[in-house]
Amino acid sequence: MSRKSRGIAGERELVHKFWGNGWACIRVAGSGSSRYPCPDLLAGNNLRKLAIECKLVKSMDKYLSDEELKQLKTFAEKFGAESWLAIKFKGFDWLFINLEDLKETNKGAGISFEAAKLKGLSFDELIEK
Repeated sequence: MSRKSRGIAGERELVHKFWGNGWACIRVAGSGSSRYPCPDLLAGNNLRKLAIECKLVKSMDKYLSDEELKQLKTFAEKFGAESWLAIKFKGFDWLFINLEDLKETNKGAGISFEAAKLKGLSFDELIEK
C-alpha cells in the first residue's frame, strides 16, 4: 500500500470513529493540494468543531512545516474550529495533539512519540467520552 493510500485509510478510520461516537465528520478530499487552506478532517457535534490534520508515521518523531501549521491555523480560525494534529505512530493508537504542544524547530514544529504520549489525548479524551 502506498504512503498516500495509508494516509487516506487512516483518515477514513477516524471518520468512522467520529460517526460511531455520535459526531459528524467528513474527510476533505484534496487537502494539502488545494490552493486554499484546508484540514484533512472536519468533525463536530452541537458543542464543538474540530479541524484535524492527520499523520501516520513510522518513525518516533513527526515534524510539520511552518506552511502546514499556518494553513491549519488559518482554516480553523476562519471556520471557528479547534485545530488538532491527529498522529498515529506505527503500532499505537491515534493521539491528538494541541498545536501549542508542538516543539518549534527552524522550519516548523514537531513532536516525539514520548512527548505525544505525555501531552496528547486519546480519541475518547478528545471527544470527552
